[in-house]
Parts: sequence; C-alpha cells; structure tokens
Amino acid sequence: MTTDHDKPDALEPDVLAANLAKIESLSQRLVAALSRQRQIDPALQGPGHDLYMKAASAYVSELMKNPSKVFEHQIGYWGKTLKHYIEAQHMLTTGKLQPPEDKTPKDRRFAGELWQTHPYFNYIKQQYLLTSDAIEKAVADLDFLAPKDKKRLEYFSRQIVDMMSPANYLATNPEALKKAVETEGQSLVDGLENLVRDLEEHGGDLVVTLTDKDAFRVGGNLATTPGEVVFRNRMFELIQYAPATETVHRTPLLIFPPWINKFYILDLSARNSMIKWIVEQGYTLFVVSWVNPDASYADAGLDTYIEEGFLTAIEQVKQICGEDKVNTVGYCIAGTTLSLTLALMKKRGDTSVRSATFFTTLVDFSDQGEVGVFLSDDFVDGIEEEVARSGYLDSFFMTRTFSFLRSNDLIYAPAIRSYMMGEAPPAFDLLYWNGDSTNLPARMAVEYLRGLCQSDEFAGGPGFETCGEVLSVRDVDVPICAIACETDHIAAWKSSYRGIQKMGSRQKTFILSQSGHIAGIVNPPAKKKYGHYTNDNVKLTPEDWREGADFHEGSWWPRWDEWLKRRSGAQVPARQPGDAKHPPLAPAPGSYVKPEMSL
Repeated sequence: MTTDHDKPDALEPDVLAANLAKIESLSQRLVAALSRQRQIDPALQGPGHDLYMKAASAYVSELMKNPSKVFEHQIGYWGKTLKHYIEAQHMLTTGKLQPPEDKTPKDRRFAGELWQTHPYFNYIKQQYLLTSDAIEKAVADLDFLAPKDKKRLEYFSRQIVDMMSPANYLATNPEALKKAVETEGQSLVDGLENLVRDLEEHGGDLVVTLTDKDAFRVGGNLATTPGEVVFRNRMFELIQYAPATETVHRTPLLIFPPWINKFYILDLSARNSMIKWIVEQGYTLFVVSWVNPDASYADAGLDTYIEEGFLTAIEQVKQICGEDKVNTVGYCIAGTTLSLTLALMKKRGDTSVRSATFFTTLVDFSDQGEVGVFLSDDFVDGIEEEVARSGYLDSFFMTRTFSFLRSNDLIYAPAIRSYMMGEAPPAFDLLYWNGDSTNLPARMAVEYLRGLCQSDEFAGGPGFETCGEVLSVRDVDVPICAIACETDHIAAWKSSYRGIQKMGSRQKTFILSQSGHIAGIVNPPAKKKYGHYTNDNVKLTPEDWREGADFHEGSWWPRWDEWLKRRSGAQVPARQPGDAKHPPLAPAPGSYVKPEMSL
C-alpha cells in the first residue's frame, strides 16, 4: 500500500508513549460511557420476529412449489463468485499483482483508488457486491409474502447488507488502513477520541456527530432574520419578522413548521433563508416556534396542538394585523395538522384562513412510503410502551429512524470519516439543524401513529375524532397549493398528491420539486439548482400527472409567490412587529428554539 520511499520513519518513542497513554485513557472513558447506555426496548431496535418467520415460511414455500427458481438463484450466485475467485487466483499465479476485470456496478462507498487497484481489497469488494445482489434478488423474488411484509423484508435486508459492507470495518477498509500508516496511528487515536466524545455526549448511545457544532449558534449565524417574539404560551412562541419593504400585502402569512425539528430550517444562513426571502417579497410574516416538550407534556395531544397551537396562532395574527383572514403554510407533520385544523374550522364555521400551502405533507396514509416500514404494530407497540414510561418520545428515536432511511449517507459514511479516519466533522448548517431535533408528547405521538398513520382515519376511514368533532379530509375547502419532493424518503410525493386530490377545495395547485424532503423545499432561486414540475390537471393518477407535467428550471419559490400574491390583497404600509397588546417579548429567534430554554 506504500512504496519504500513512502514508508514513514520509525515511530518516535515519545510519540508512541503519548499515544499509548491516550489510548489507555480513552479506553477507560469508552467503557464508562458504554456503561451508561440506556436500555432500549427490543421492539424499537428492529422488526418483530414474526416478519422473519413469515420470510422463512415464504422461502420454504418457494422451495417446495418452485424449486427450479431457487436453485437457479443459488447456481447463478455460486457461479459468479467461483468465476471471480478463479480469475483472481489466475492473476496471482501469473505474477500480476492486480485484480481481475471488475464488472460490479459503481458504488460511492468504494470510490477510493485502492478498492479498484489492490488485489485483496478489490476481491473483497467484488465478493460483497455479488453477495449483496444475490440477497436482494432472493428477497425480491419471494412470491408467497404479503406486499407490506415483502416491502419491510426488503428494507431490513438492505439494512443488514449495508451494515456488512467491508468499508465499515477497519480491517477491510484500505483507505482507513492507509491513513493509519501515514499518520503513524494518529488517525486511529483521533478516531477513538471522536467515538468516545459521541458516546459521552449522548449518554452511551452511539449517535454520530455529523457537523462541527461549535461552528454554529442559533441567533448568531443561524436564524438571524430580524424579528420579535410577539406572543408566547406553553406550546409555542409566535415570531413576527421585521419588514424589508415599505409596503406589504394586506393579508399576513403564518408558517407552521414541524415540531419534530426546529423552525430554523427555513432560516439557516442568509443565502438559504426562506424566511428572509418571503419577507423581501413584501409579506407580513409570522412563524411558530414550537416548545421542545418534556414529561410534563405527556397529556398533550393533537387536539392540544390544534387548539393551543394552530387556532391560537391564527387568532393572534389576526389581532396584531387587524385583519379577519390569514394565509397559512404547514410543513410535514404541521401540514397534516393544519389540514385537521382547516377541517375543524369548516365544522365550526370559522373562515379565518384564506389559503393554505402544504410543504411535503401527508394526509392520505394508504401508502406510507419508505417510512412505512416503521409503522407496523411491532414498532408502534414499542413506541407506545416507551412513551407510557417516559411521558414523551425522546428525539433520539426519531433521529435514528430518519437516519436509517439513508443509512449509508447519515450513519456509515460519517462514522467511517470520524472513527476510522479520525477526521473532524465538517461545518454544515443543514446537518447542524438535522441534529437539533425535539421530543414528541406521549399522547400526541400515539394519536398520530395509531389514528392517522396506521388507520388512515382522516383520509381513508370514518374520520379522525378530535376537538369534539369527527374530521374528514373532504372538509378542507380553502384554496390550496401543495409542494412535494421527488425523492422524499419521509413524505412520498405520490401519497402527498393523492391526499391533495381528496381535499374538498375547488382551487388546487400541485408542484413537484426535484430533490428530497429538505433540499427540495429549501431551494433558493439564486442557487439555480433544483427544478420543478407543474400540471394543472390534478384529477389524473400520480403517474399520469408526472408524465404530462411541464418541467421548469430553477426554484419553485417564485411560482408560489405569484400564486400567493393573488390571495394576499392590496398593498398597505409595512407593519412593525407587535402592537400595544402584543409588545415584543424577545428578539427572534426567541427562547423556545434554544437548547438552554427553560419553561
């Protein structure tokens, strides 16, 4: 792996002694940190045993009823691996220290040069990819398994296969070994230090640090758009942003972000801030900053979020601006709950909302998308037991769940860089926000998972009961604009589209952005990065809608701005935050968004 003239000089005794002492100290800290690791219910660690029993039964049925297909799989796999072994042996016997022809597909995990040129590491890589392909095909060809079970088996099989990648282990990762030699082992010492730091920081739980946390401060270089907190209750702080134009549209705009993470995803650095951009387009903008609940919020449910959150915020905005209507935005779970709120307002005869915009929102859970693998009873039962004990669902569980939807990008690759290469995490504002997640109240979490996700009561069942009413998606009848994202792992765009179709609104606009759950939404026009699709006919199937859609270069923000302007009224003098009855309580971004916040 190194030539003679590249070999490092002998280790200095002082350096070796210092490193050994550091390793001994770190090892003691490692043991101490692991001893504090929380005991996690096995139901939250993986699927129930019934899934594997069903898989085994389906495989036996396949073997009994269609043995030729199973044997064909086995012979094909062994034929490929044996052929590769013979070719590798042949290269060695001819004295060529190089790998045989590599026909395996390109894979970012194996982009390093030594994976391609070194006979040993290339052999391991090829065998791994051949085995991975065989496992995937074997699972995909199981015919005697229900579609939902098959989808879950495919997902969790993929997780096991990804975990076993040779890139994830020091002994079989040539880049990590090469760096260890080049740095005289310092990279391994640094990696152990990074590992211990992460374990200590999270009470023994292994959560890989994705970004340099010291590089960011909320209210310092994140969430810096000028504004004031103008209202506060136990559920949220209401931020009104200072105007950037002399006049604004008469109808104010109120954004409800998800309470699974914090609101400043819409106000990262100034160049990426959607909040700043909206203010610059001439709107009086309000944003809800949700509280991070603890055990004292155990009994807060979706009705609490609707009554003390959504409806209260709408009323406060109306009072501050002296208007009888507002425009609203709901992002992800807040979009789902905004739909419930609009249905409730319809029942009560409340016409305070002029229009609603939904960012990556699901209301139809008949197809739960990729996240649906975590919505079966084995997981939800475990969550219900966990929140019954603690009073809330710790952010650790949600963060881990969403990370495993992209495990190679959000778990294994960062772990390799940090623990095996000894590298410091990069300074990346989006990943800083991603790690700044929040808890969920016990009752709310169970209501959402049971009544909406599992039973699909709001869009596909008899209606969702809350706030003394039975609510249906058909009761949502205000003008709506929905933005979904093409590669969204959390809110699949086709499911989002089907939910919009079921709403009772006469005016429906659907926009499909390129990219995923975050990047597809936080897509400033100045970047000219991701495009979007439009099609006025929202009565088509999702596939036909996409087939007939027009593609537009660049961000969807200006298109939404044109839609919103038509529903925002005439220009009036710009409004400063608050009024006599709503004096500013604190500068934006407020206190609820900060980790040191105390109730």
